Amino acid sequence: MRPVKNRICLWYDGDAEEAARFYASLFPDSAVGAVHRAPADYPAGKEGDVLTVEFRVMGIPCLGLNGGPGVSHNWAFSFQVATQDQAETDRYWHAIIDHGGQASECGWCQDKWGISWQITPQVLTEAITDPDPEAARCAFEAMMQMGKIDIATIEAARRSE
Repeated sequence: MRPVKNRICLWYDGDAEEAARFYASLFPDSAVGAVHRAPADYPAGKEGDVLTVEFRVMGIPCLGLNGGPGVSHNWAFSFQVATQDQAETDRYWHAIIDHGGQASECGWCQDKWGISWQITPQVLTEAITDPDPEAARCAFEAMMQMGKIDIATIEAARRSE
């Protein structure tokens, strides 16, 4: 990977390389680049341990830092994945959940490392921004009742069925 001026740095407790490889196996335009080892002992590891991992998630440059325990991720940061259909929505949702993650509401989930993901069908984005305020409200209220987004239910709500 080429050097970048700006990238997202994600903190891990010793498993940055595992996380990067999982993301690269799951999402398009994702890859693991350089793996850098610590040149000396540091508070969270020893000389020779993986210190940082350069990777890309859906075209976004990232750096995984094995900074050690005590720093938790939260919902204030998330990757939002725009999906085209229910099959793609289901595939990403279940890959994250079934790999040690946790489901949440409104299309949100967390992976096993605590990183938050919004698995968001394009249909949902279009529905809640519909110029018809009643259609948008109905779709939004339907979404608020969901974990993983169900496109057919969103579309039916948008039509006020």
